[in-house]
Amino acid sequence: MTRIALCQLPVAPDPATNLKRATEAIARAEGADLAIFPEATLTRYGRRITELAEPLDGPFVTGLAEAARDHGVAVIAGVFEPGEGRVHNTAVAIDASGAVRAAYRKIHLFDSFGSRESELVAPGSEPTVVELAGLRIGLITCYDLRFPELARALVDRGADMFAVIAAWSSGPLKEDHWITLVRARALENTMWTAAVDQAPNPAEASDGFGVGRSMLVDPLGVVRADLGSAPGVQVVELDAELTASARATLPCLEHRVLGVGRLP
Repeated sequence: MTRIALCQLPVAPDPATNLKRATEAIARAEGADLAIFPEATLTRYGRRITELAEPLDGPFVTGLAEAARDHGVAVIAGVFEPGEGRVHNTAVAIDASGAVRAAYRKIHLFDSFGSRESELVAPGSEPTVVELAGLRIGLITCYDLRFPELARALVDRGADMFAVIAAWSSGPLKEDHWITLVRARALENTMWTAAVDQAPNPAEASDGFGVGRSMLVDPLGVVRADLGSAPGVQVVELDAELTASARATLPCLEHRVLGVGRLP
């Protein structure tokens, strides 16, 4: 069994406030092997991200790494890295010794529903799988969830779990989209999927990012935990042996016919 802390935090505009909340959540995740935080845990979206972005050796990631080491827990969290004119929306993966093991730069940018993430964020290009807490974890960030080809690329790179981090925007049917897509990525790939979204935070921002509903979904698409909309930290258990059982029952990965549907 691997114990995972789903850390559904409200994210403030101020990085120092968010670092304090994140380190407190790590301390609360007693007994967890891995703590997963939302996309943009560093600061909320907005034009200020170009000013508040930090390198991976800056104070925010350094503070997370110290907490990871102090509590012996691996961490995945969303930050913004400085870039050439635009920033990168990065999922940073830190092991239990406090070492940064991977940094996935979000590939699919949220230019939908009236938003234009690409005005401030430069896209990444490389799907990323990282070894943490005894698992090979495929990293997925928010809008990436709508692109099943990325999840399948992570499977082909050896992932045995997906970690989805998000600042999912609210609006009509958007919560339904989140739940449906998380379950679909788990089921179609027979893959444990831990998905962590920001908690709604109307007291500190009115941008509408964060619907909550962080969840753990098993390889047959069953929701094993759902945090609802309130802030919280919940430790859940992932049984890796269930993956083999699910794939024996539903061997869809073996039944793939590559190239079907492609134009000549």
